[in-house]
This record gives sequence, C-alpha cells and structure tokens, in this order.
Amino acid sequence: MKQTKISKSARGEDCAARVPHVCNWDNTTTVLAHAPFVGRYGSRNHWWWAAYLCSDCHDLMDGRTQHQLTNQEKAVIWFSAVHETQAKLIDKGLMVIK
Repeated sequence: MKQTKISKSARGEDCAARVPHVCNWDNTTTVLAHAPFVGRYGSRNHWWWAAYLCSDCHDLMDGRTQHQLTNQEKAVIWFSAVHETQAKLIDKGLMVIK
C-alpha cells in the first residue's frame, strides 16, 4: 500500500485504543489502522475511517488475536479511537472540516 501523509502521520503517535491488558504502549508500533468491519466499512480507501493503533490493539481489532471483549465493547473502543485520531488529524492540518 502506498504511504500517504495521513498514513505516515501515525509514526510516533500513541495508540488511540489503549485496550486494557492488550495495548503494548509502544508508539514505535503505531500505524493508521483501517476499519475492521469488513463488508461494511473496512477499506483502505477510507482513510477518515481509521485510527492510530499499536500493533497489539491493531491485531485485536482485526481479529488476529482473541480477547474476552464483546463486539459491542470493541465497537465502542473503535469509535473512540477514530474520534481521537480524527482530532489529531485536524490539529495536524491533514483533515479539514468545512
């Protein structure tokens, strides 16, 4: 996937999900993670529907690792992380609200 200013902006950012007992708190692993809801929202084209996630939270959200979270709990964490990431993107001038 081609790196964009938006995806590069994740470098060095803190994880926006911070899932208890999952998050590794290592901002060197943070990436711009796209929506995990395949068939509904999941698309790398939708950069505005993405969040800064550490590698461990990213694996959890994408279903590569298991945890005792319900789908509803994962959704709440996801929406909160997207909101936090969008605020950072606006502050960086990479997302503009008109």
